[in-house]
Amino acid sequence: MKRIHFNTKLAVSVAILAMVSPLLAFSADQSPESPIELVRRTVEGEIATGNGAKAMFTDHKGTPQGSQTKLVDETRDGMAGILVAIDNKPLSAAQRQAEEARLQGLVNNPEGLKKKQRSEKEDTEHVTRIMKALPDAFLYETDGSAVGNQEIGKPGDHLVRLKFRPNPKYSPPSHVEQVLTAMQGYVLIDADQHRIAKIDGTLAKEVGFGWGILGHLDRGGHFLVEQAEVIPGDWELTHMSLSFTGKELLFKSISVKSDEVFSNFQSVPTNLTFAQGVELLKKQEAELAENQQRP
Repeated sequence: MKRIHFNTKLAVSVAILAMVSPLLAFSADQSPESPIELVRRTVEGEIATGNGAKAMFTDHKGTPQGSQTKLVDETRDGMAGILVAIDNKPLSAAQRQAEEARLQGLVNNPEGLKKKQRSEKEDTEHVTRIMKALPDAFLYETDGSAVGNQEIGKPGDHLVRLKFRPNPKYSPPSHVEQVLTAMQGYVLIDADQHRIAKIDGTLAKEVGFGWGILGHLDRGGHFLVEQAEVIPGDWELTHMSLSFTGKELLFKSISVKSDEVFSNFQSVPTNLTFAQGVELLKKQEAELAENQQRP
């Protein structure tokens, strides 16, 4: 899903799950494809769009500790982001200067940028593995339909809703896919475009990693991911909510709770370099700061 896309942002949720470790209806409720055929074709479609259009957007993330708002753009060299607000308050002049210096330091540090690219590549690989597992990891059942809007799917499109539950015959090849053995919920798919509009999943039982030695995630853990066609032909992540608790290596507690909204999408050149992306963010941040200072 784009940013393959379920990219660095969906990748954040998948990376968390992997650390210790998704329809146009011809009638109101059905597609000409069987549920499993629809899922398989949709997964293929999502993976195939991994290197498509790129965008700049606002990322607002809230946690129990507070919130942060960033301007982010997608470049050919990875994601670039600049912090613009903390707890909905604009940064001070000193904080803005520090953010710009941080980004410029990354531009001037090829090794640091390569490290960031490797991390993003690893996250994307995790996403791809999870996506590829979806057809085999779950049993699917048609469960009605919905209509796409600005935040979910393509506005006006009919979306097929499928309930899913763990497939008892599925054997995860690694700890990355292990979490799927305990997940149940539903997915909304645009069957015409074969794109995922929403996934809502809950852990029906505790799930362990490495026979429980590496750790576990508690029953009740929940994640929600939504994406939409925010620019003609360009689907992007619009909302992600995570709530998980558990243990890592038996002793270290895991507590992840966040709600992230992505908005204000604008197209950017597909060949945008990281340095160019940083300059674009600085320009947008300066315009935002100037507008906030006007009476």
